[in-house]
Amino acid sequence: MTSQQKAAPAMTEPAAPNDPSLQDAGDLAQSLDTDLDKGLTAQEAARRLAHDGPNELRAAPQVPAWRRLLGQFQDPLIYLLLAAIAVALVAWGIEGRVGWPVDASVIAAIVLLNGVLGYAQEAKAENAVAALARMTAVTSAVVRGGQTTQIPSAQLVRGDLLVLAEGDAVGADARLVRAASLRVQEASLTGESEAVLKDAATLAQPSALADRLNMVFKGTAVAQGTALAVVTATGMATQMGSIAQMLDSTREEPTPLQKEVARIGRMLGIAVVIIAFVVMATVLLAFEVRTSADLITVLLLGVSLAVAAVPEGLPAILSVVLAMGVQRMARRHAIVKQLSSVETLGSASVICSDKTGTLTRSEMTIERVMTASGSTHVTGVGYTPNGRVEHQGAELGAGALHAEHIVVLSGGSLASNADLRQLGDGTWEIQGDPTEAAFLVAERKLGVQARRQQRFERVAELPFTSERKMMSTIERDHEHGDALMVITKGAPDVLLARCTRVRVGLDVLPFDDALRARALGDVDRLSGEALRTLSVAYRPLAPGEDPQDAEALEKELIFVGTVGIIDPPRPEAAKAIGEAHRAGIRVLMITGDHPRTAARIAADLGIVAPGTPALTGSDLDALDDAAFGAAVRQHAVYARVAPAHKLRIVAALQADGNIVAMTGDGVNDAPALKAADIGVAMGMTGTQVTKEAANMILADDNFATIVEAVREGRGIFGNIRKFLRYLLSSNMGEVLTVFLGVVGAGVIGLSGQGEGLVLPLLATQILWINLITDSGPALALGIDPETEDVMARPPRKSSARAIDARMWWGVVQIGLVMALATLLTIDMYLVGGLIEGSQSLANARTAGFTVLVFAQLFNSLNARSETTSAFHHLFVNPWLWGAIALSLILQVLVVHVGWLNVAFGTEPLTLAQWAGCLAMSSTVLWFGEMRKWMLRAWFR
Repeated sequence: MTSQQKAAPAMTEPAAPNDPSLQDAGDLAQSLDTDLDKGLTAQEAARRLAHDGPNELRAAPQVPAWRRLLGQFQDPLIYLLLAAIAVALVAWGIEGRVGWPVDASVIAAIVLLNGVLGYAQEAKAENAVAALARMTAVTSAVVRGGQTTQIPSAQLVRGDLLVLAEGDAVGADARLVRAASLRVQEASLTGESEAVLKDAATLAQPSALADRLNMVFKGTAVAQGTALAVVTATGMATQMGSIAQMLDSTREEPTPLQKEVARIGRMLGIAVVIIAFVVMATVLLAFEVRTSADLITVLLLGVSLAVAAVPEGLPAILSVVLAMGVQRMARRHAIVKQLSSVETLGSASVICSDKTGTLTRSEMTIERVMTASGSTHVTGVGYTPNGRVEHQGAELGAGALHAEHIVVLSGGSLASNADLRQLGDGTWEIQGDPTEAAFLVAERKLGVQARRQQRFERVAELPFTSERKMMSTIERDHEHGDALMVITKGAPDVLLARCTRVRVGLDVLPFDDALRARALGDVDRLSGEALRTLSVAYRPLAPGEDPQDAEALEKELIFVGTVGIIDPPRPEAAKAIGEAHRAGIRVLMITGDHPRTAARIAADLGIVAPGTPALTGSDLDALDDAAFGAAVRQHAVYARVAPAHKLRIVAALQADGNIVAMTGDGVNDAPALKAADIGVAMGMTGTQVTKEAANMILADDNFATIVEAVREGRGIFGNIRKFLRYLLSSNMGEVLTVFLGVVGAGVIGLSGQGEGLVLPLLATQILWINLITDSGPALALGIDPETEDVMARPPRKSSARAIDARMWWGVVQIGLVMALATLLTIDMYLVGGLIEGSQSLANARTAGFTVLVFAQLFNSLNARSETTSAFHHLFVNPWLWGAIALSLILQVLVVHVGWLNVAFGTEPLTLAQWAGCLAMSSTVLWFGEMRKWMLRAWFR
């Protein structure tokens, strides 16, 4: 800064540049009031930091723990249970507050357990996300007061001089002042798989984000080279911040499971109110209610019906089942932020995936090598040098082709600054440009890297520039009398124009028209296969040639060959995509990469047939809404797309009734992740914005984990249907038992058992039934092993109900059978009624009570499938059998232990009575088997 600028630093605030890529770097620095040699002073940087705020994206306000805990109770079923607690307490108060309000206490405990489970799981997911955020925190090197220093990236301000070097994360948007062989990996922002070569020259006209070569952006990474840049935007003013702002306007819809549970809660609430009022009205009309005791009995009847109708354990069991599924996914490196997200992914009918780093390895690999004597295929992918060079299906042997390959791969390795090394755990990592590292890996597969390292010594380097599109090194050849040699790699069109000879085997021949045409044809073939091409050439230097004269050195070269490079697909991704297709799930690739590359990778993975073109962002822009929707139904590969295109694609898919899962790692994916039914972010390569927008984070960045999550989600949804079928049919049995018992009291002999109203079951008995049969067996059904191939059926439609009309009809049928079996048992033991008995009311009620418990335990075996026999895979779920055994033991205790007889109004049964109860309750199992047989016959 000038002394004048230092004298009044707070008078005016530097204006934010409109488009810094169109401004001269010096003029831009002047407008930002910064010195391109010394940078800002510490005091000025602190002032700007206080004025503009930290260089961070705006985070959502932290929700207090107490509000998150209360949020767990915002559910229609919970509201019903809270109402049941209130009624139970009122009835307890009317009775004179005798004893302890057991009904209210047990229901309250269930409600509290559900809330604590949900809160604990969400807190655990938040902690995992926070840990990932800490892992991705970065620092930046800046020039302040003429000194280079490292500061947290959050402290960067506009006007800071940013010093960039290989391996650095770019901490803010900045305009390049100067750059040397700078390549920046911008896949997280633009979707471009290859590192972008940057240039400090001022742009002549406005350009797309991916083409602003004189700019670097927050959230990207330096792959190669060095640079000095002046910061032009921080925090929410950055390109990443603009996408974060887009997230704020993206509405996040409830998951299908949340919608379904809310719908069930509303239905049950309405049903409970109607049933309670109808029954109480019937009682008031059928019986004379003269005393307060009779009124309390009627009120308790309403409470018992509410308790019977509402599956109190449903919220808690649902939370436990989802939480256990979440834990299973966590062991497979998938962090689920919301319990219901697992089930949502199981319902997905479309998975929209990014390409770079998600379906591919983000590890550039040489796949093909073309020389004068022929072509080869290089096996193996990634930076681990496992593989070989093959010619016509066999390993490349000695000969002319082998000799040419040594020069191509060793030459490409020499003309680079990358490094490949093996870590202590056996894994391999690279330093430098991934494309250059690909030569090192391929050279090791050929087995010649040791000789190259011993033979050559670097003397000088001619760096890669955007004008030359080449890089050359001057090497001293110790095997040929320390002679100097220039080795060059670069763009084929540029390099071929500088070659006058060609290497054929061990010979060097004139580069005639035929050989040149063949070399150009090789380049076209590699480009046609969507491979990035680089050519290699060399020539010995004559004595006296200047090693720094690029124009003189890089001519009359000897052409050696061309390599084809690709970011290879993840091998497990192809298998996962095949499994997704088998499950009826569409897989779409949506990327910012080149259309030809996207189409090639999609074909390799089996997303589309070979030769199927990709639809580009410009193609999509030309379509109206109707044509856009039709295009989305037909095409599976989209390239060169912007974040707005991804949002529009997701919206079009959802408009067709699809449940959409969107995967991604870059900040450009975040709005679409939030808009999708479930967003899946990459934990290792994903940006913090993406992780915050997602519902699930893949800690290992493995696309195959998504398909495992689909399987897990489908299994969970199937188990949810199992325990819903069980809970609702069992509770229906309790409701119909009370309702039919009151309405038909005279028919079964209950009306003659004393003065006033006599109920078939006591409220405490109904609560006991819910306690021992709703909880254990239902929870065991929630973790029932997969007995059917869940990936062999198509995804359920978004309009499909967890409880459809057929299930409701089955619930009513099973409930009616339970009620009739219970009431007939009571009638068998009571004096009078349809069947003459001789036992007391307490004995008959105990028998009916036991039959209803046993019937529900038999029903747990029925509920495992709607059509498959209960005897199929009968013993695969030890937890279910354990729950049944525990329920049986508890029922024996409540019937034969004296103080429990007093608490629950029971009395001991004889062995013959136990056998009779078992026989009557088994009618539920036999009716279920008959119903399943009829359904199977109907489907056939």
